[in-house]
Amino acid sequence: MIHVCFGLYDKTGRYSKFTGTAMLSLFDNIIAPPHSITVHILHDNTLTPDNHDKFIYVAGQYNQLVKFYNVEELCADKIAAFWRLIPGIKNAFSTIGTFFKLLIPQVLSSEIDKCIYLDSDMAINLDIKELWKIELGDKPLAAVSEKECGTDTSALFLCTSGLIKNEEYFNAGLILLNLNILRNEEEMIMEGVKFRGEHPESVCFDQDVWNYCFAKKSLKLPSYFNVFVVHARRRNEPFGRKIYHYAGQINSFTLGTRDEFYYLWMRYFMKTPWFDEETIGRLYTGFEQMYNELKSSVINFSAIMSGKTRAFFTTPENVEATKGIFSVRKDEEIILIENQESLQKLLKAMKRSKGKKIFFILYPYFQFDVLTKEGFVYGKDFLNGLEFLSAEQGTSLNSYKLIQAM
Repeated sequence: MIHVCFGLYDKTGRYSKFTGTAMLSLFDNIIAPPHSITVHILHDNTLTPDNHDKFIYVAGQYNQLVKFYNVEELCADKIAAFWRLIPGIKNAFSTIGTFFKLLIPQVLSSEIDKCIYLDSDMAINLDIKELWKIELGDKPLAAVSEKECGTDTSALFLCTSGLIKNEEYFNAGLILLNLNILRNEEEMIMEGVKFRGEHPESVCFDQDVWNYCFAKKSLKLPSYFNVFVVHARRRNEPFGRKIYHYAGQINSFTLGTRDEFYYLWMRYFMKTPWFDEETIGRLYTGFEQMYNELKSSVINFSAIMSGKTRAFFTTPENVEATKGIFSVRKDEEIILIENQESLQKLLKAMKRSKGKKIFFILYPYFQFDVLTKEGFVYGKDFLNGLEFLSAEQGTSLNSYKLIQAM
């Protein structure tokens, strides 16, 4: 039996379709007899009865199994500890659901020796048995390194602090877990949660917990098990039998069919029960909302920039690209993301020039709540500079809101 886990927090009731689509893509690509794979969904009380039934329907379509675990009830003490130790979750792009994967060793039956954890924003375009057959030995887990995923790790706190080497840091969106070992590491995992709470500059939430605990002990997987769509497009990688991760930037999801990366997710989504008779109506409403927001944003941006100069916060390797894309003038400031002190340098510059400059943040993992807590206002003092990039620069039309509406 192959065991695969997902974590699900669905406050709006609209996120379950991502988990359902990933789950269907998993079943659609496996060559196996009936009842040979079990999907375990760790969720809380935000899972609605309707979405619950849709997951059962998807599994039934492929004669496979799905089990549910309400961690809000089964692990109430641990969930409370996550909230208490890392209060920043309340204002982060990530949700409490990303921490549910930390509970897998305790929640799954002791008879299960290993499992595969998958993020919901994935499309599995290969037979998952390729990953399942990998032997872990005495390793607690296996994952693809963040560098192999295409992400610059030089500015991540665990690397800049010297705790972990750049090549050791892995992406926690896909993990092959050795449950026999991890069941004895509960105390270590909570120590990692505590460490993350004490270091808000450590921006990757549960991923930093996993790396703090196990980066030096993990087995590195081939990169095709966790391919970031946004980086694959920038590097013109050929489409293939891989696991595609629509992470890093929310506009990895799109309604466009210009290439196979984007079409893949839609192809699987349209096979799920979440693509129903109401979908087109919600899609139209989403387009209408985006159109009205675009008109307002043009007017607002003119007002924002009136009398202000620009400044940029980016990594050293992206300086030349930033200068070219934004036509940066010599009198405009560029602050480099080089180490753990870079954030403090940014804050000092923003305080010094408050009301005079607007800062374009050009880093996909940046936690904007750090700036809002200091009294800075999005759209007035700073902007997400990535939203201003074009398709040729790796950022196409952001249709994520439309995907959410569906």
